[in-house]
Amino acid sequence: MQTPSLRLLPFFLGAALFAVPSTSFAAPPAGIPAPLPKRVRQPTPEKVVAEHMAAFSSCDWNRLMAQFPDNVEFFAPHGMTVIGRKALGEMFAKVVKPPAQGGTCGLKVTAEHTFVVGDVINVQWRADAPFLAEPYRGADAYETRDGLMAAQVTTFDAAELKMKRGAAPKR
Repeated sequence: MQTPSLRLLPFFLGAALFAVPSTSFAAPPAGIPAPLPKRVRQPTPEKVVAEHMAAFSSCDWNRLMAQFPDNVEFFAPHGMTVIGRKALGEMFAKVVKPPAQGGTCGLKVTAEHTFVVGDVINVQWRADAPFLAEPYRGADAYETRDGLMAAQVTTFDAAELKMKRGAAPKR
Protein backbone atom coordinates (compact mmCIF):
# COMPACT_ATOMS: atom_id res chain seq x y z
CA MET A 1 0.00 0.00 0.00
CA GLN A 2 1.43 3.36 -0.98
CA THR A 3 0.65 6.47 0.99
CA PRO A 4 2.09 9.94 1.30
CA SER A 5 -0.07 10.48 4.37
CA LEU A 6 0.79 10.46 8.04
CA ARG A 7 -1.06 7.19 8.65
CA LEU A 8 2.38 5.56 8.58
CA LEU A 9 3.41 7.11 11.90
CA PRO A 10 2.39 4.18 14.11
CA PHE A 11 4.51 1.83 12.00
CA PHE A 12 7.41 4.11 11.22
CA LEU A 13 9.97 5.54 13.43
CA GLY A 14 12.79 3.19 12.43
CA ALA A 15 14.98 6.14 11.68
CA ALA A 16 13.82 7.71 14.88
CA LEU A 17 15.38 4.87 16.73
CA PHE A 18 18.68 6.60 16.43
CA ALA A 19 17.49 9.37 18.70
CA VAL A 20 19.09 10.02 22.05
CA PRO A 21 17.51 11.91 24.91
CA SER A 22 17.22 15.60 24.22
CA THR A 23 15.36 18.55 25.62
CA SER A 24 15.67 20.59 22.45
CA PHE A 25 13.26 19.77 19.64
CA ALA A 26 13.86 21.37 16.26
CA ALA A 27 10.72 20.03 14.62
CA PRO A 28 8.56 22.47 12.73
CA PRO A 29 5.60 23.80 14.70
CA ALA A 30 2.31 22.74 13.14
CA GLY A 31 2.75 21.20 9.73
CA ILE A 32 5.76 21.38 7.50
CA PRO A 33 7.79 24.52 6.88
CA ALA A 34 8.30 25.70 3.32
CA PRO A 35 10.57 25.34 1.62
CA LEU A 36 12.31 22.14 2.61
CA PRO A 37 15.90 22.72 3.76
CA LYS A 38 18.81 22.67 1.33
CA ARG A 39 20.28 19.19 0.82
CA VAL A 40 23.61 18.36 2.43
CA ARG A 41 25.49 15.49 0.78
CA GLN A 42 27.86 13.26 2.71
CA PRO A 43 31.11 11.77 1.30
CA THR A 44 30.38 8.09 2.13
CA PRO A 45 27.39 5.83 2.81
CA GLU A 46 28.58 5.42 6.41
CA LYS A 47 28.59 9.20 6.89
CA VAL A 48 25.06 9.45 5.43
CA VAL A 49 23.83 7.03 8.10
CA ALA A 50 25.91 8.73 10.82
CA GLU A 51 24.35 12.09 9.91
CA HIS A 52 20.91 10.50 9.93
CA MET A 53 21.51 9.19 13.44
CA ALA A 54 22.93 12.52 14.61
CA ALA A 55 19.94 14.42 13.22
CA PHE A 56 17.66 12.25 15.29
CA SER A 57 19.93 12.58 18.30
CA SER A 58 19.01 16.24 18.37
CA CYS A 59 15.45 15.76 17.03
CA ASP A 60 16.39 18.22 14.29
CA TRP A 61 13.83 18.10 11.48
CA ASN A 62 15.74 20.50 9.20
CA ARG A 63 18.97 18.56 9.47
CA LEU A 64 17.14 15.28 8.98
CA MET A 65 15.34 16.49 5.86
CA ALA A 66 18.58 17.87 4.38
CA GLN A 67 19.68 14.31 3.61
CA PHE A 68 16.83 13.13 1.35
CA PRO A 69 16.41 13.47 -2.43
CA ASP A 70 13.01 14.39 -3.90
CA ASN A 71 12.34 10.77 -4.91
CA VAL A 72 13.17 9.15 -1.53
CA GLU A 73 11.19 6.05 -0.59
CA PHE A 74 10.56 4.82 2.95
CA PHE A 75 9.36 1.25 3.56
CA ALA A 76 7.81 0.25 6.89
CA PRO A 77 6.00 -2.78 8.32
CA HIS A 78 2.55 -3.80 7.16
CA GLY A 79 3.22 -2.72 3.56
CA MET A 80 3.32 0.98 4.37
CA THR A 81 5.38 3.21 2.07
CA VAL A 82 6.05 6.93 2.04
CA ILE A 83 7.21 8.26 -1.32
CA GLY A 84 8.75 11.66 -1.87
CA ARG A 85 10.65 14.17 0.23
CA LYS A 86 7.64 16.34 1.07
CA ALA A 87 5.56 13.38 2.29
CA LEU A 88 8.51 12.10 4.30
CA GLY A 89 8.95 15.57 5.80
CA GLU A 90 5.32 15.52 6.95
CA MET A 91 5.87 12.13 8.57
CA PHE A 92 9.12 13.17 10.30
CA ALA A 93 7.47 16.35 11.59
CA LYS A 94 5.25 14.09 13.71
CA VAL A 95 8.17 11.92 14.83
CA VAL A 96 10.69 14.50 16.07
CA LYS A 97 8.61 15.36 19.13
CA PRO A 98 8.62 14.17 22.74
CA PRO A 99 6.69 10.96 23.43
CA ALA A 100 3.97 12.92 25.25
CA GLN A 101 3.26 14.60 21.90
CA GLY A 102 3.31 11.33 19.95
CA GLY A 103 6.97 11.41 18.89
CA THR A 104 9.98 9.28 19.71
CA CYS A 105 12.56 11.77 20.95
CA GLY A 106 14.37 10.26 23.87
CA LEU A 107 14.94 6.81 22.40
CA LYS A 108 18.55 5.68 22.71
CA VAL A 109 19.48 3.17 20.06
CA THR A 110 22.52 0.98 20.14
CA ALA A 111 23.74 -0.73 16.99
CA GLU A 112 24.20 -4.39 17.81
CA HIS A 113 25.37 -5.40 14.32
CA THR A 114 26.17 -3.46 11.16
CA PHE A 115 26.75 -4.95 7.72
CA VAL A 116 27.70 -2.86 4.69
CA VAL A 117 26.80 -4.06 1.19
CA GLY A 118 27.89 -1.53 -1.45
CA ASP A 119 26.01 1.69 -0.71
CA VAL A 120 23.56 -0.03 1.65
CA ILE A 121 24.14 0.13 5.40
CA ASN A 122 22.24 -2.57 7.32
CA VAL A 123 21.88 -2.01 11.07
CA GLN A 124 20.42 -4.35 13.69
CA TRP A 125 19.71 -2.29 16.81
CA ARG A 126 18.32 -2.16 20.33
CA ALA A 127 16.29 0.83 21.54
CA ASP A 128 16.19 1.89 25.19
CA ALA A 129 14.58 4.91 26.85
CA PRO A 130 13.49 5.97 30.32
CA PHE A 131 9.87 5.70 29.16
CA LEU A 132 10.20 2.11 27.84
CA ALA A 133 9.31 -0.84 30.06
CA GLU A 134 11.74 -3.02 28.11
CA PRO A 135 14.21 -2.64 25.23
CA TYR A 136 12.87 -2.81 21.68
CA ARG A 137 14.85 -4.51 18.92
CA GLY A 138 14.70 -4.03 15.17
CA ALA A 139 16.67 -3.50 12.00
CA ASP A 140 17.00 -0.92 9.24
CA ALA A 141 18.53 -0.92 5.77
CA TYR A 142 19.68 2.49 4.53
CA GLU A 143 20.30 2.79 0.79
CA THR A 144 22.42 5.77 -0.13
CA ARG A 145 23.07 7.41 -3.48
CA ASP A 146 25.17 10.44 -4.34
CA GLY A 147 25.70 11.30 -0.67
CA LEU A 148 21.99 11.25 0.23
CA MET A 149 19.59 8.73 1.80
CA ALA A 150 17.74 7.34 -1.22
CA ALA A 151 15.66 4.75 0.63
CA GLN A 152 15.10 3.21 4.02
CA VAL A 153 13.56 -0.11 4.98
CA THR A 154 12.65 -0.53 8.65
CA THR A 155 11.15 -3.17 10.90
CA PHE A 156 10.18 -0.56 13.50
CA ASP A 157 6.54 -0.50 14.59
CA ALA A 158 5.83 2.10 17.28
CA ALA A 159 2.70 0.23 18.28
CA GLU A 160 4.96 -2.55 19.57
CA LEU A 161 6.86 -0.30 22.01
CA LYS A 162 6.19 -1.41 25.56
CA MET A 163 5.81 1.81 27.51
CA LYS A 164 6.13 2.21 31.26
CA ARG A 165 2.82 2.79 32.97
CA GLY A 166 1.75 6.40 32.50
CA ALA A 167 4.37 7.02 29.80
CA ALA A 168 2.36 6.05 26.74
CA PRO A 169 2.63 8.63 23.96
CA LYS A 170 -0.43 10.18 22.35
CA ARG A 171 -1.15 8.66 18.94
